[in-house]
Amino acid sequence: MKRSEINEAVLRATAFFERNHWHLPPEPRWDVTDFGLGNFKKNGLVLVNLAEEDEYCEKLMYAQKGQTTPCHAHKNKKEDIICRIGMIKIQVWQGKPDQNEAVCRLKINGKWKEIESGTILTLQPGERISLTPGIYHEFTSAANESIIGEVSTFNDDENDNFFINKDIGRYTEIDEDTIPIVKLVSDE
Repeated sequence: MKRSEINEAVLRATAFFERNHWHLPPEPRWDVTDFGLGNFKKNGLVLVNLAEEDEYCEKLMYAQKGQTTPCHAHKNKKEDIICRIGMIKIQVWQGKPDQNEAVCRLKINGKWKEIESGTILTLQPGERISLTPGIYHEFTSAANESIIGEVSTFNDDENDNFFINKDIGRYTEIDEDTIPIVKLVSDE
């Protein structure tokens, strides 16, 4: 991914956060990724780490229509994915998608539900889904722009992301074609 593309994504996300009155903390920790797939418009996400504690984490994410966070699960992390602005579609599986598990049991808006594994759910602003370890999931912005929240237990992006596509790299290789406007988590 080119640094100029990262800079543009940060500026776009910042402008959208500001238009929607989402205030970022001083010196936010930015993460911009194309998941190593080389197509940010298809598989891309802008993340801002708001809290990184041993017990919990919080992220604010920005995605444009059609940008997908590819199918993955966590071995240890429990997380809530929350639609803050816009609309997101999230597909969930109990186990790997090819395992044909029939039922997925999870909380949607705080209530336990059983849904067919592989179901695509649409989350409107304020709605949330609680994902326990082992639930595979993939999400995309279904609105022109969306703000997505994540509240989770301890976050370990390097060792606790299990993507179905083995070509995925959590952190993007960067072509330094210009000067960075922010320092990314992967720059540290």
